[in-house]
Amino acid sequence: MASPASLLKRLLLGRPFRSDKLQHTLLSKRIALPVFASDALSSVAYAPDEILLTLSIAGTSAYLFSPWVALAVVVVMLTVVASYRQTVHAYPSGGGDYEVATVNLGPKFGVGVASALLVDYVLTVAVSVSSGVANLGSVLPFVSEHRVIIAVTAVILLTAVNLRGLRESGTAFAIPTYGFMIVIVGMILTGLVRVFVLGHDLKAPSADLVVSAEHADMTAFAMIFLLLRAFSSGCAALTGVEAISNGVPAFKPPKSRNAATTLLLLGSVAIVMILGIIWLSRLTGLQFMENPARQLAQGPADYVQKTVTVQLGQTIFGDNVLLFVVAGATALILFLAANTAFNGFPVLGSILAQDRYLPRQLHTRGDRLAFSNGIIFLAVAASLLIVAFQAEVTRLIQLYIVGVFVSFTLSQAGMIRHWNRLLRTERDPQARRRMIRSRGINTFGAGLTGTVLVIVLITKFLLGAWIAIAAMAVIYVVMLAIRRHYDRVAAELTPPEGRPVLPARNHAIVLVSKVHQPTLRAVAYAKATRPDTLTALTVNVDENDTRAVQADWERHGIRVPLTVIDSPYREITRPILDFVASARRESPRDVVTVFIPEYVVGHWWENLLHNQSALRIKGRLLFEPGVMVTSVPWQLESSARKNLDRFDATLSRGPARGPRGATLGDLVAPSRRPDRDITDPPPAPGHDAAGPR
Repeated sequence: MASPASLLKRLLLGRPFRSDKLQHTLLSKRIALPVFASDALSSVAYAPDEILLTLSIAGTSAYLFSPWVALAVVVVMLTVVASYRQTVHAYPSGGGDYEVATVNLGPKFGVGVASALLVDYVLTVAVSVSSGVANLGSVLPFVSEHRVIIAVTAVILLTAVNLRGLRESGTAFAIPTYGFMIVIVGMILTGLVRVFVLGHDLKAPSADLVVSAEHADMTAFAMIFLLLRAFSSGCAALTGVEAISNGVPAFKPPKSRNAATTLLLLGSVAIVMILGIIWLSRLTGLQFMENPARQLAQGPADYVQKTVTVQLGQTIFGDNVLLFVVAGATALILFLAANTAFNGFPVLGSILAQDRYLPRQLHTRGDRLAFSNGIIFLAVAASLLIVAFQAEVTRLIQLYIVGVFVSFTLSQAGMIRHWNRLLRTERDPQARRRMIRSRGINTFGAGLTGTVLVIVLITKFLLGAWIAIAAMAVIYVVMLAIRRHYDRVAAELTPPEGRPVLPARNHAIVLVSKVHQPTLRAVAYAKATRPDTLTALTVNVDENDTRAVQADWERHGIRVPLTVIDSPYREITRPILDFVASARRESPRDVVTVFIPEYVVGHWWENLLHNQSALRIKGRLLFEPGVMVTSVPWQLESSARKNLDRFDATLSRGPARGPRGATLGDLVAPSRRPDRDITDPPPAPGHDAAGPR
């Protein structure tokens, strides 16, 4: 029977996939849109909130600027979408911004982009899930009271779904993502029809509240700064756009064309929704404050501020089931928006691991052909952020979008150099015109995203952006250190030119604590390797024990010399190390092979009772140059349960004992072979009667 851990893993993740099934996990456009675009689409649930929240600092009159701020965000989004459509065609391998910056600007710029993206992916999960909890808490007070626990639970569930594999997670997320799009677009259309066609006077629940400005005497310069801050907060709507360029390999062929089409669909839908929500907010007089307790001049004393989408749903549909549909769909898409990061982070981590900037474990795929280690690492990091910031979107959003605009700007700068390099050699007029047009798009994109990056740094640095910048700097330094380590190890392991130098002689040493079957197996195996010299070695920590070992050795007639070394301080490891070092002292070309008998046990707690001395000696010998350590296993009866086939085969004949397929004939003199099984002498002080030390 399989272990409980294996059964639980199979239940949660499903059966493992063969490597040749990787092609079956590729995504069509209709599945790729919810998989890679859910983050950008879901941003309409918190980007309008952040725009209105920031403008509320100057009072309700500042809401007049919200459509213009939204239009500025739309211009940036259109530019970024157009720019990345060039990227997915030029670099379809999936490296995205990292590959573009590395190839065109140099490895250090590539590492800088990668560190920014890794931080932004973690923040995407934290912000999206926290915002989902906030929207759900607008209609369910219980959720608001336990937002941290619910947010972390949502991250765990998303992790489990993604560990099942890319196609299955995409299918699971397609229905709620498309459902959210239908609900939000339907809400926008219904609201516009009621206002402009039916002539209804729609008022949001917060429309009649009297909101006081936190800074009533704001200067023109301060107002400009506030508008820039609102714009930078609204640019959170652009997060996730780059995920498609990083996930091109996950698309079905033709990969680049499908990725570019999906990118265009993402931008179009996101623009329609964010403009529609801001427009309806102005039509209904909706108000959203940064600090209701301080800004609310007249209104209910126990006023609880609901999110913008929930207020619009209540205004357009009323307090009925459709309101819960809007809140539920918004919360669900925000939870699932983290899936963009769960698909982008592991792929980028795998590429970085392949380039030796991250541990190699991030490059391997799990049972379901997903990059399991990257998924788990992302989940842990996002959960820590959620707990640290108590799942508060307003606090987390200040750390957000810094990383993504760093990658936007460097990527577009790299694309400019890419087109310049191709234009030097391209002679076809039609191809040159296409390249010049693409270069113009990327040049405008680099200038615009660079400007936004400066605005974000200026307006958000003291509000928390410095934390993201510090995290990027730390990750940047760590990745360079990992690369230096891997390069140093690779240089150290490179074989020298010419034929390898063979060892002059091989000295074999078998460690002996008792004369029992594991020891006899180790001696037999050591003899089979045909070393130049063979010595059995025991340490004298107790005179009675040592005499008993010598007597047993003589009684069994083992034709290998037994060497006894003294240890007046009852220490085992140091005398063995000194003896091993002396064995190769005469010639540096000699090698010493130390054979250590070890038990193979079936229960974890048995490891605490056996092999402790053997593990300690082995760990120390591994640091000795010119010394090879060979473990000779002896399977205890309990270990048979670890292998079902072996366990079933041995049920009819009992537990196997002794060296399999070998006899003691090579070890024991013919005239002195025992006529009974070898048995252990009684335990003596200083020796482990249950096994080798």
